[in-house]
Amino acid sequence: MKMQKKTIRLLVMAAYGAFLLASSLLGFDPGKQIGRNFFTFSVEMLKILPCAFILIGLFEIWVKKEKVEKHLGRESGFIGYVWMILLAGTTVGGLYVAFPVAYSLYHKGAKLSIIFTYISAAGICRIPMTIFEASFMGIRFSLIRLAVSIPLVIVSSIWLGNYLEKKIIGYCRENKRVQPTG
Repeated sequence: MKMQKKTIRLLVMAAYGAFLLASSLLGFDPGKQIGRNFFTFSVEMLKILPCAFILIGLFEIWVKKEKVEKHLGRESGFIGYVWMILLAGTTVGGLYVAFPVAYSLYHKGAKLSIIFTYISAAGICRIPMTIFEASFMGIRFSLIRLAVSIPLVIVSSIWLGNYLEKKIIGYCRENKRVQPTG
């Protein structure tokens, strides 16, 4: 089964490469644009991800699990959500960095609703993005958008986190598995 998945992945990548090569040779403009976009996106990721993974590795080593559980765990209260919005606002690299950070926070003991708040806020509350938006749409628009978005993010994160934690606990009990610590 594992070999079949690997073979399918290789075939898909080969078909994609063949499509890009054929587009280039035959002058198929949409295919050439897809190739340029893929190259540009790959270069952007290679600029950001290595530094982000180094910082995440340092976080894994230097920050104690007890510290994360205290500030972002089950007993953190509302301040945990505030911490996540502040962290998300300063996250560089968007969601490609937010997901590995969220994974690390979850394994350090942060609760699911706080993780969802971080991921959502990383998509809407980043400081550089908000400044860029304010320069085009105006400060008033940006402040209204944040004032509406942030409470909705927190409420939906709490709802989704509570729902999934109940589902996970029920699944673990039904299948006699160890419950996750996060």
